[in-house]
Amino acid sequence: MQTENNNNHSNQKTFYIIFGILGALLILLAVLYFSQSKEMKEVVEEMTKEKQILTEEYQELALGYDSLESTNDTINLMLQKERQKVEHLIEEIKTIKATNASRIREFRNELTTLRGVLKSYVVQIDSLNRLNEELKKENKEYQQRYSRIKDSYKELENVKTELENKVEIASRLETVNLRATGLNTRGQKTQRVNRTDKIEVCFTIKKNVTAPVGIKPFYLRLERPDGQLLLHSRDDLFTFEGEDIHFSAMRNVEYGGEEIDICIYYDADMGELIAGEYIADIFADGANIGHFSFKLK
Repeated sequence: MQTENNNNHSNQKTFYIIFGILGALLILLAVLYFSQSKEMKEVVEEMTKEKQILTEEYQELALGYDSLESTNDTINLMLQKERQKVEHLIEEIKTIKATNASRIREFRNELTTLRGVLKSYVVQIDSLNRLNEELKKENKEYQQRYSRIKDSYKELENVKTELENKVEIASRLETVNLRATGLNTRGQKTQRVNRTDKIEVCFTIKKNVTAPVGIKPFYLRLERPDGQLLLHSRDDLFTFEGEDIHFSAMRNVEYGGEEIDICIYYDADMGELIAGEYIADIFADGANIGHFSFKLK
């Protein structure tokens, strides 16, 4: 009986020992579980934070691309492709799990590469902008030089025009001793209208070494006291100040630059002449070189 009691006591002791060990193990496992759970939670929180930081850095990178602008179409096209690539990566980052550490590392490495690419574009665009500024500066200087040359050319043109005008004025023939009288059928002078067969207009061309020489046509226009132009044909025309006008009589004379006396004659038709004051105009080289009046009785 005593032996049986000892065995029961021994069994109970063994049970308590085993129970104690199991309890200790359970407690240990619980501690380990809660410890690992806490560590896992901290890791997840850290990875979530890393994912958020990574997303913000990619968004900052996208803003960096958005701020770039170039006048080069090829670079603009490449920038657009890089922007689209970054936007695609941002969307992909948002979809991955925070616990996917390997993929996050890949994104981190890709970010470093993309930053290098962005930096290279910044350098290229900065170089192009400096070149554009230099070209603008050179173009401005060229425009200023061109403007100065244009002004100088315009000034020279004005001087040339002024000189040409002076030469034209200097080369214009001058007349002196202008006079007119009527001639009868025998060539004798008369002031009486009913005896005048023709009108003689004479003048002296002064010496002019700058005037063109050679055969020159001299035109005479005679206007009656009533304002009617004396002429024989509507086809008797010459050009004056860009217009064709009629002449009463003309004569071709060889002029060599020396002083010369010239007379032009108008043959009057019967009953054409009337008493009063007549006006005579003489033209040569496209200019009116003489103007005076005379009377027939």
